[in-house]
Amino acid sequence: MRIGPFEITEPVPELSNTIAIAMLRPWIDVGRVGTLALRKLENHFGAKELGRLARPGNFFDFTRYRPRMGFTTGERTFTVPNTVVNYIDDEALGRPLLLLHIREPHALGEDYADGIAELLAHFRVTEYCRIGGMYDSVPHTRPLIVTGSLTEPQYKLAGQLVTSRQSSYQGPTSIVNQVAEEMRRKGADVTSLMVHVPQYARLDDDRMGAARLLECLCAIYGLPGELADATQGRRQYLEIGQAAENNPEVNTLISQLESYYDRTHTGQATEFEAQANLPPEVEKFLTQLGSRFDESEGDGIPDEE
Repeated sequence: MRIGPFEITEPVPELSNTIAIAMLRPWIDVGRVGTLALRKLENHFGAKELGRLARPGNFFDFTRYRPRMGFTTGERTFTVPNTVVNYIDDEALGRPLLLLHIREPHALGEDYADGIAELLAHFRVTEYCRIGGMYDSVPHTRPLIVTGSLTEPQYKLAGQLVTSRQSSYQGPTSIVNQVAEEMRRKGADVTSLMVHVPQYARLDDDRMGAARLLECLCAIYGLPGELADATQGRRQYLEIGQAAENNPEVNTLISQLESYYDRTHTGQATEFEAQANLPPEVEKFLTQLGSRFDESEGDGIPDEE
């Protein structure tokens, strides 16, 4: 069965009042926090594949998302990068979940976004939740901040886990945001969760960031709390601290970020005042770090799947 550009796996499930949780690579998946969070949900609940793009080459440049050669049980395999949608229909959840691993398109972006919105409409999605991560001026020694846009009941369920923040960003963005606009027009709730991870750490797999996202998802949707196990994340961040002990510059940076964090999140300073009090040398260091990282990344996004 085809829905727009997606080939749907048979038999096609009948879903209603569905929650869609989506992550977007590479724009807002630093430390692969969104990917890791969705995979934890999929493994725990035994998610099934709903569908994937029938012709991913219509939307992706395979010199930027590289196909991969590998071996599975001794057989050579060839894997093409794709946008994959899985689903969970577990009675214990009360509502079915669609889990979308979305890739940033390189061509035909409007058709791509329209196809995702068409798929969501077909499976009666009434909430479209975007999750991800961004680098920020935060220390690894404090609880990671999660900002988001939720419904009023969800804010109450999340408690102090999520900070409400309306984005004032203006500038380049992803065509995939068109999906959110279309879902709003259809009357669906459009929500988001963004975990802020240490800019100086830049882990390939930020397990603490993923655990923090899952902690919020568990609170909002009544999922089992063990999904948010942060054991691996604590181990990673402990190693960061041990490495920093031998680097006075990084140690100083972390101390300043701790002070900045404590001022900002005690409610004693406005966001403007907190930004103004961030030491200039810290701003300069983080800006240079971000520039070096962006230059090294270039346009080639390595494929992990």
